[in-house]
Amino acid sequence: MDWDRIRIFLAIARSGQILGAARRLGLNHATVGRQLTALETDLGARLVERHTNGSRLTAAGEALLAAAERAESEFLRVGSRLAGIEEAIAGTVRVGTPDGLGNYFLARELGALAAEHPELVIQLVPLPRTFSLSRREADIAITLDRPTQGRLIVKKLTDYSLSVYAAGSYLARTGAVEREEDLAGRLFVTHVDDLAYSRALDYAATLGRLMQRRFECGSVVGQLEAVRAGHGIGILHDYAAQPFPELQRLLPSHRFRRSYWLVSHPDTHDTRRVRAVTAHIVARVRAARRTFVT
Repeated sequence: MDWDRIRIFLAIARSGQILGAARRLGLNHATVGRQLTALETDLGARLVERHTNGSRLTAAGEALLAAAERAESEFLRVGSRLAGIEEAIAGTVRVGTPDGLGNYFLARELGALAAEHPELVIQLVPLPRTFSLSRREADIAITLDRPTQGRLIVKKLTDYSLSVYAAGSYLARTGAVEREEDLAGRLFVTHVDDLAYSRALDYAATLGRLMQRRFECGSVVGQLEAVRAGHGIGILHDYAAQPFPELQRLLPSHRFRRSYWLVSHPDTHDTRRVRAVTAHIVARVRAARRTFVT
């Protein structure tokens, strides 16, 4: 059985579509389709039902997926042992992270690590979403909620705090905010409720009851930039807001504390490259701990 075809099948199963698998693998859409057909011919079984809006595994496809993932895990474990023999840190490590932490902290810290190791490729994916390690969407994930299911290695990374902020220009134009009552009629810069991917984002409900006017933005970066521009008031990560002197922290009674969790998969956790990236993240967060909780 051709492992390259199995690898393509795994990508199709995980993305739910042939086009998505082609993009993930860097292959032509038609090539992926031909390889899937060839694999089905070799096995004498239909593995995937192809539809215009995606693909769905058949019963035979589900059985092959389970076997292929076991084989993939074994390859990864063997690769981990062999990689331990080498001195250089090499290969690709994908880190999935909330966009606030990714853009305002990890981008510079992991960029520095990549610069030190010419054979190491770090893929930082800072998006407001969750990542599945079992589906190989990432090698390392940082989550807002502690995972309770799955075969995962979980470590608390750090607590972090959030506060209510407004730009000095906004306050000069609309008046000071000293009490909750002063929030009435103000524009609340916040996340999009329908896109909230974690219960840890529920802090916005507190101000949402006080401020009826809303500008909703799906990313932490967008929210911070809108507040910096003087358009309204928002709840921002303290470590992200600190570098911007135009931002003023308001209402000391409204502080929020949450946690980041570092998650990896047992099949790749002990590879030299994943160990190196994990250790670097932990070390840099610990060194900056005072900036995370203020």
